[in-house]
Amino acid sequence: MGNHIKSGLLLTVMTGLFLFLGYLLGGQAGMFIALVFAGVMNLGSYWYSHKIVLKMYRAAPLERSQAPGLFDTVARLARQAGLPMPEVYLIPDQAPNAFATGRNPEHAVVAVTQGLLTLMDQDELEGVIAHELGHIKNRDILISTIAATLAGAIMWVASMARFSAFFGGSDDEEGGLGFVGVMILSILAPVAAMVVQMAVSRSREYLADATSASITGNPGGLARALSKLGSYSSRSQVEANPSTAHMFIVNPLTGRQMASLFSTHPPIEERVARLSGRSGASRGDRGPASAGSGTGKPDMKDQGRAFWDSLK
Repeated sequence: MGNHIKSGLLLTVMTGLFLFLGYLLGGQAGMFIALVFAGVMNLGSYWYSHKIVLKMYRAAPLERSQAPGLFDTVARLARQAGLPMPEVYLIPDQAPNAFATGRNPEHAVVAVTQGLLTLMDQDELEGVIAHELGHIKNRDILISTIAATLAGAIMWVASMARFSAFFGGSDDEEGGLGFVGVMILSILAPVAAMVVQMAVSRSREYLADATSASITGNPGGLARALSKLGSYSSRSQVEANPSTAHMFIVNPLTGRQMASLFSTHPPIEERVARLSGRSGASRGDRGPASAGSGTGKPDMKDQGRAFWDSLK
């Protein structure tokens, strides 16, 4: 619950920044216009952002006949999470990564890269899929979309405020801040919005990790998957747009997971440590991790390679 409250407070701060910039630009009328503008942008993002993101990464929808192991894994974990079956998409990229998108649990998508299917064993893949289902279950898709939209709108309004302060308006008309005050605030506001957006993303990642552990009952699977992803990201990265980097399970823009103020993801080491703490009690029940041998589970690596070959 703490993560939900934190996200709500951060989004409230971002909305307040946006409305205040609108006030600087045009007084009460400007604040009202900013509110309407934010509503229109968020509505557009709600309905169309997932389609744009999927096209951006050339993701293709999958049928069960094309990748039965992956499809059945998603279906089983969705049932365990109490969610409708999401659409499954494949991103034709050898860099291992994944994300979830869609406007709500009834219209959700889980997208994985070819590299993820090739790299992960079954337990690790389940941990990643459950993480993405965690984002869907926790409504993170909507929260991250709103945060990204508000951040973009704040940057646009801040630019307009700088333009207005430089070319017009007396000091008294700018809410008492004067030319210098408006210029400083219009520069700092986008930075603050970026920090808030990243804080939202980081808190949601921890929550999705915890939800994944709850769905699978095997936190170690996701912990091992994150360790692998952290190692491979320094050598192989998805060519991602910065505006969508926060959607992936690990940051696709850098191979070094640093506890930086401007990182959209928490450090992988910290995420693994939290999951390892959760897995202590269950490790004795499940026994050592394996690549699925002797469990009756499908070999996802072989299925992933076969499907990749079918696309060539």
